[in-house]
Amino acid sequence: MMTEPVNEPVKVPAKDSLPLTVLYDGACPLCRREIGIYRGLQPLQSDAPVCFADVSDETLALPPGTTRQQLLARFHVRGRDGELLSGAQAFLALWAALPRWRWLALAGRVPGAAWLMERTYRLFLRWRPALQRWAFRLDPPDLDRPSSHDNAPR
Repeated sequence: MMTEPVNEPVKVPAKDSLPLTVLYDGACPLCRREIGIYRGLQPLQSDAPVCFADVSDETLALPPGTTRQQLLARFHVRGRDGELLSGAQAFLALWAALPRWRWLALAGRVPGAAWLMERTYRLFLRWRPALQRWAFRLDPPDLDRPSSHDNAPR
């Protein structure tokens, strides 16, 4: 009978891992702009894709154990291992996969940095509804604007 060593994690080959999946609010003008920047970049590892899923799309299947409202309220990333990350941890996982953003992921490893990033993100979330209203005014008038949750508390 073969057993795995107790202190060593089981390694999954890259070809069997999931893509890093960014779960974002496509109805939010701030989110759309930021995701547009990320989409224009090629991942650092060509065999490790980054996918983007607009959770404001009512037809999108959600990760098990989550609600659309929960996913719209904060930034989420499903890691390559399937773990759902939220807030600063989600940003750090995405930034680690992208050129020109990796330095922020590395900065997040400094003791206390991820904690500070999370607190800053929570502060941003308080201002998000007001910033969304401002950003909507900057959108072209012919842009289709979903309204199902644009004024929802974040």
